[in-house]
Amino acid sequence: MATRRGFIAGLLAAGGVPALSWADAGTPAFLAAAMEANGAYALFGLKEDGTLAFRLPLPDRGHAAAAHPTRPEVAFFARRPGQYALVLDCVTGAVLRELEAPTGQHFYGHGAFFQDGELLATTENIVETGQGVVGLWSRSEGYRRIGSFSSGGVGPHELIRLSEDRLAIANGGIRTHPGSGRAKLNLETMRPNLTLMNASGHILGQVEPDRALHRNSLRHIAALPDGAVACAFQWQGDVYETPALLAIVRDGVLQFADHDALLWTEMQGYAGSIAIGRSGPILTGPRGGVLARFDQAQRPIATERRPDVCGIAARAGQVLVTDGLGHVFRAGHGELEHLEAHPVAWDNHVVALT
Repeated sequence: MATRRGFIAGLLAAGGVPALSWADAGTPAFLAAAMEANGAYALFGLKEDGTLAFRLPLPDRGHAAAAHPTRPEVAFFARRPGQYALVLDCVTGAVLRELEAPTGQHFYGHGAFFQDGELLATTENIVETGQGVVGLWSRSEGYRRIGSFSSGGVGPHELIRLSEDRLAIANGGIRTHPGSGRAKLNLETMRPNLTLMNASGHILGQVEPDRALHRNSLRHIAALPDGAVACAFQWQGDVYETPALLAIVRDGVLQFADHDALLWTEMQGYAGSIAIGRSGPILTGPRGGVLARFDQAQRPIATERRPDVCGIAARAGQVLVTDGLGHVFRAGHGELEHLEAHPVAWDNHVVALT
């Protein structure tokens, strides 16, 4: 079986002429990773109609990706606790750079480009202390690591760009250690938070759930048009409790969605991803097989059942949804519109190209 380093060396040798834009990669609108029928992994470019723009082989299962805003380059992150990320040329398939977490740290599966694509920010963990870190990588210097700063909490997961010099970080509050696999080591004392930062790592704002909800781990986030941040949670407490899994942070205040015991019970305490539709936030719940739509006031307005539905992303008014059975949907105002079915098992996340 090929090793990861051998796989990467082969792609590096493939080389190719650098591409200029996403048009050279088939003009994809979204990116998503998947496991193919033969057990191999690949990254796919998806067009707005759910058809494929490109396919790139991957050495292992990943988690999420960060797409450069103009160049057909993507940073693809290993599933936590991961030691590497790959920067891929989506035209040639070449590996432009393998990013390795510093000694004693690991990646947490997410990242984002900001400052017009010049900088890549990655969420990371310091193994011995459990403190979260945001790593900074310079694209113009061949994705050289140029620094890092605290994420403002423990267990940073998704990180998004709010503007060219502002980031939002979902600190899940859960401490992990590579030696313990994916075990959660501090559920009794965990403290999730949303941290807003500038490009220098200065904290601009920070909010966390009330103490009674300290086991509601903040995992995924999405920016609203007015600059607020919608938050998706994964409950780590008693399975018989049904806290809301959606909140919005606006003007420094965290406000949870209305309590809907039936909905949160159906989602089994687990929101897999989040996007912003025309009416408001949309949550996916793969464990319960639920897609839930909310209005701007976070009131539930519609739910749909779809086994293993998880991937979701919004772009230019279109919301694309994927499930673990290979299906691709469009989430409009009505029921999910089926677009395509591919012979793959889509992974957890879809990334929109902006």
